[in-house]
Amino acid sequence: MRILVFNWQDLDNPLAGGAEVHFHQVFSRIASLGHEITLFCSSYPGASPDEVRDGIRIIRQGGRNLFNYQVPYAYRTRFRRMGFDLVVDEMNKIPFMTPLFVREPILGICHHLFGKSIFIEANPAIAAYVYGMEALALRVYRAAGTPFVLSSPSTYNDFSSRGFTAERISIVNLAVDHSTFRVTGVPKSATPLVGHFGRLKRYKSVDVLLRAMVLARQTIYDLRAVMVGDGDDRTRLESLAQELGLSDAVQFTGFVAAEEQVEWMQKVWVAVATSAKEGWGMTTTEANACGTPVVASDVPGLRDSVRDGTTGLLYPYGDHVALAERLVNVLQNPGLRDTLAHGSINYAAEFTWDAAAEKTLDQLERRVRSGQHG
Repeated sequence: MRILVFNWQDLDNPLAGGAEVHFHQVFSRIASLGHEITLFCSSYPGASPDEVRDGIRIIRQGGRNLFNYQVPYAYRTRFRRMGFDLVVDEMNKIPFMTPLFVREPILGICHHLFGKSIFIEANPAIAAYVYGMEALALRVYRAAGTPFVLSSPSTYNDFSSRGFTAERISIVNLAVDHSTFRVTGVPKSATPLVGHFGRLKRYKSVDVLLRAMVLARQTIYDLRAVMVGDGDDRTRLESLAQELGLSDAVQFTGFVAAEEQVEWMQKVWVAVATSAKEGWGMTTTEANACGTPVVASDVPGLRDSVRDGTTGLLYPYGDHVALAERLVNVLQNPGLRDTLAHGSINYAAEFTWDAAAEKTLDQLERRVRSGQHG
């Protein structure tokens, strides 16, 4: 098959996250089976406009902010005549509305819908724009009969509640690179240490962890936290940590390579995920693969990736008091930590990129065989 993919970013983009990891892990495997994959995405300073990485041809053009408006023009002037069998539309924040202009069969991929959670992340004007575009896109894709591959039961339920029928939506869970994220023998920190992993964005609600730290340290005096990752909310979070008297107890590492991230995932006693919403929460499963339990907010996506009482604990979103209680419970109970760590490793082993690629390829082939547009 000759497959064209529209996505906002590629894996090398400095703003890349879980969606880009998913695309590269899955579609590089599909490319290795002899299928031709072309990714059209936004560019960034210093990026090559056209290159091949792991069998995927990556074409970069234009800036990120208005990339959704460049996709229709690029399709009509360049890609429509190239004879692709299928177009994959990665729906992330602002959609591409591909059923309005693409002639080939379309398969959508969506990790999660923002819905009202976008108002946590962006200013009211931008949030209203994203919210409105997402709502409009869902009507367009639903009317066109576009099938979607979704990352979790929560996202499946979200699409179902928006009128997408069962035959048009399927689940392919995100996975773990077990060659990288694994137990390597790095010892736990000598003193209690918790960690947040991933981008520092407002909707990740990392401020809830900082407020929980103040309460938890009243019981566990030497408790520390590490924030592994970078993002546009870092400055605000650093200021809040100072305001809360946590400057000596919280470390911000900035961006780190995967190898260093794995080390941190093994050093921390507990990983913490505080988001308002996720598609799955890839870093939670990666931490589990490193033998570390997770305390996470009970929200769509995270309630799928974290099995309450087996791989970690859930707490009501935004409740820093409840989060502090969960942290103290796990940190002061070695038996519970060991039980959760054992469950974490076993659960994470169920999720492989080979399986995700195989299931995705099946959906791609079905879509091509259908011969339907939209």
